[in-house]
Amino acid sequence: MSTPATKGPAAPTRVLVCDDQVLIRTGLVTIIDAQPDLSVAGECADGQAAVDLAGRLRPDVVVMDIRMPGLDGIAATRLLAGAGVEHPVKVLVVTTFNLDEYVYEALRAGASGFLLKDAPPDRLLHGIRTVATGAALLDPEVTRRLVGRYATRIRPAEESADPDVPLTPRELEVLRLIADGLSNTEIAAALLISRETVKTFVSRILTKLGLRDRVQAVVYAYRHGLVT
Repeated sequence: MSTPATKGPAAPTRVLVCDDQVLIRTGLVTIIDAQPDLSVAGECADGQAAVDLAGRLRPDVVVMDIRMPGLDGIAATRLLAGAGVEHPVKVLVVTTFNLDEYVYEALRAGASGFLLKDAPPDRLLHGIRTVATGAALLDPEVTRRLVGRYATRIRPAEESADPDVPLTPRELEVLRLIADGLSNTEIAAALLISRETVKTFVSRILTKLGLRDRVQAVVYAYRHGLVT
């Protein structure tokens, strides 16, 4: 009688680190490589190198700086994860909030989320793991701050609300709460529904609008005048 085969340990999530500052890049590499479920597939100092390396190494996640010489992080993200990319790579943008005014451009370019450079190591690791699963990383408090500051960059002030958004009233309500930076738990509490129901609504919204994740949903809501 044969015994059932046992599953071996899951392969570690492979991460490409792109940052032009050597100390920051070295620190990121050290933190990531110390985790048993993560491994550094490569590192580089500019966007073009990130695009080239990603094409050869096929990492699961690219940790991407924004301001770099040559091809910057926004342009590199668009080439790695933007619309029409045949084999998109998940990109986690790591940015300095007070200096970087282009974070939403990176999200529009296809990034799956962002973190601040002063975030503690455990938040960075959580971010990588979250993005690797296909989920978006949107810290609610940071999202609210960024939305308040950069909303006009996402949607021209003269653009009116789009009447042709193919969502039900309840789905629109959930989308607006997502755009406000609320988590599934907070949305469930606000609407007096379960978290599983919220997940179902989020899935329907992304499918109907052809969006990849919550990050794109936030940008969509602002660009179509659904929130102000």
